[in-house]
Amino acid sequence: MVKYFLGQSVLRSSWDQVFAAFWQRYPNPYSKHVLTEDIVHREVTPDQKLLSRRLLTKTNRMPRWAERLFPANVAHSVYVLEDSIVDPQNQTMTTFTWNINHARLMVVEERCVYCVNSDNSGWTEIRREAWVSSSLFGVSRAVQEFGLARFKSNVTKTMKGFEYILAKLQGEAPSKTLVETAKEAKEKAKETALAATEKAKDLASKAATKQQQQQQQFV
Repeated sequence: MVKYFLGQSVLRSSWDQVFAAFWQRYPNPYSKHVLTEDIVHREVTPDQKLLSRRLLTKTNRMPRWAERLFPANVAHSVYVLEDSIVDPQNQTMTTFTWNINHARLMVVEERCVYCVNSDNSGWTEIRREAWVSSSLFGVSRAVQEFGLARFKSNVTKTMKGFEYILAKLQGEAPSKTLVETAKEAKEKAKETALAATEKAKDLASKAATKQQQQQQQFV
């Protein structure tokens, strides 16, 4: 059995902008799991298509139950190959990615097609497919479920990272990351709590003064 994923996303940027951002995605605040990227092959075909192959290194934290099945010295990094075909004439870019190690534990294959959105020519549509498989006897289904859940989580990070880089390239202020937003919220909460404490002290002081005044009137 293989777990299958099908999804569609839209970036509110032109295909040319997305194509340029694609090669500058890393690093970004949402891609801390991507350690390295290297172009190992690139060529332009006679029909003016750009073919590229990249090797990416990503972290791969296993679930705790899976860590018990593998020796402690098993590498936690995953090597991923990415092949891409860019057709500038038709404004399409197709990518294929798959991991080349830990294949016995799990293989995740992904195919993405970037094209001009049919409803808005200034936007870019991403059609994404993925296949998650495992040949690990006895627990393959659990591994596939875990792999699919992680893949969906990584898609969310990928889109946020894309939007961040696009905003940066277009000279806009990139939207705050989740960490930055949480930090600001925490600081604001501290300020609110401090202000509330000071206000409570002030009210208590005024109440005490008023009580003393009332007591003096009865003396």
